[in-house]
Amino acid sequence: MLSKKTAIGIGIGSLAVALGVYFLLQSFSNLHDVNDTVDIGKSDVFEFDAQNHYHELLNVTGASFHVKLKTPSNGLQVDNDFENKVSFDWVSLADGKHFINITNTGGSPLHVTGKLEAVQNPMIFMSHLIVISSGILIIGISAAFSVRKPRGF
Repeated sequence: MLSKKTAIGIGIGSLAVALGVYFLLQSFSNLHDVNDTVDIGKSDVFEFDAQNHYHELLNVTGASFHVKLKTPSNGLQVDNDFENKVSFDWVSLADGKHFINITNTGGSPLHVTGKLEAVQNPMIFMSHLIVISSGILIIGISAAFSVRKPRGF
């Protein structure tokens, strides 16, 4: 029979492991769906790292807007005003940082949609592993309480 402290510890540890595994699996996806609305006079900025041959797609719809898009190497470089609708569809020519700034200069909200493929930051991956190992450690320490209670508990 498990003591109350052991059961609580195993439950908390199991929750930490489950959440860590869920978010770790989510982080393996490189594709990010964009579906934003930009209010009048506001900007929307996307800055991400992408590798060579990653496919990017971005659509902007609204009255009038300014788009500044920079890709690494000799890739797509845009710094223009647009009206109604514009679509950008490009493939990364080199590894590096992509920068997109969309500013609403019109009288109605903008709708920004697309799919951006980005490289995940390695520190985020490590943080998920730390949460998983912490949950396993909590489960192990809690299970030790049911085997033999240490002095002072």
